[in-house]
Amino acid sequence: MTNNIHIDGRIIGRNQAPYIIAEMSANHNGQLDIALRIIEEAKRAGADAIKMQTYRPDTITLKSDLPDFQISDGLWAGRTLYDLYEWAHTPWDWHKPLFDYARQLGITIFSSPFDSTAVDLLEDLGAPAYKIASFEAVDLALIKYVASTGKPMIISTGMASAEEIEEAIDAARVGGCKELAILHCVSGYPAPAADYNLRTIADMIERFGLVTGLSDHTLDNTTAITSVALGASIIEKHFTLDRNGGGPDDSFSLEPADLAALCRDTKTAWQALGQVDYNRKASEKTNTKFRRSLYFIQDMKEGDTITEDSVRSVRPGFGLAPKYLHEVIGKKVTRNVNASTALTRDTVEGLFE
Repeated sequence: MTNNIHIDGRIIGRNQAPYIIAEMSANHNGQLDIALRIIEEAKRAGADAIKMQTYRPDTITLKSDLPDFQISDGLWAGRTLYDLYEWAHTPWDWHKPLFDYARQLGITIFSSPFDSTAVDLLEDLGAPAYKIASFEAVDLALIKYVASTGKPMIISTGMASAEEIEEAIDAARVGGCKELAILHCVSGYPAPAADYNLRTIADMIERFGLVTGLSDHTLDNTTAITSVALGASIIEKHFTLDRNGGGPDDSFSLEPADLAALCRDTKTAWQALGQVDYNRKASEKTNTKFRRSLYFIQDMKEGDTITEDSVRSVRPGFGLAPKYLHEVIGKKVTRNVNASTALTRDTVEGLFE
């Protein structure tokens, strides 16, 4: 089993706080200044990384009006695939200024390439990792090409069967990938929480033995936070400056305050998981006075016999546990004690002999 991967110096795995990826996607709406602001806000919110998508319409589809290429329902109904990707793509000449700006701000930046030319561009920019989008998880040649870079790779598995996930993992390994993670995903935009079946994450961890996370297309943070309890080490969410901005992905993306809450709350969920531990916690230690224990309720002299009328189980909890009540009855007191004194091992004769 792969316990960890490393991206840009950050360790990612079950024993680390969740790695939060803010997906810019098409939310720049064709404006470079918005793309730069998205990077700023992702950094301010506490995300570990900002992610782009690297394609041109002609590298991802064909310019055709035939029925196969028409989008008939959903957010993008009425467009052809070519029209959608012409509208949504990030111009390639933006990549260097965006990479430079992210590095200036100190936030990791990488991308999802959609063909080999995109990989080549990203390699020239020194991308520290790669993400394979869900719809490309069946493009084994692309996965092998990405793997040949030797960089860490994250594969999203939306729409993929268990067999197809296995094939994608095998392609990555054959291509030379040494650090690989997979993301449970539902490729609906948006996707209802009920479709996520988050228990699949634990099965994926067991089945594939890889660092596993969640690519979340629900409208709030509940699904993502819950996934941490099931072993998710990576959380990816689409991110925008304004959910009402009118761009291709704005309507199902998090706004800055929501992303900040995601970064905070997934970390809290991870911290709360901790480890199996039945010991008294630091936050409980001052509350011993609110537990019950055995106390003398009358003055006693050395050699007196303890009776039911001389002891009670009361708060605070500094004396012997209440479970010893019947054992101390009939025992003798080893020294003079006043009422409201805790029964202890050294005040009861022969208790633990």
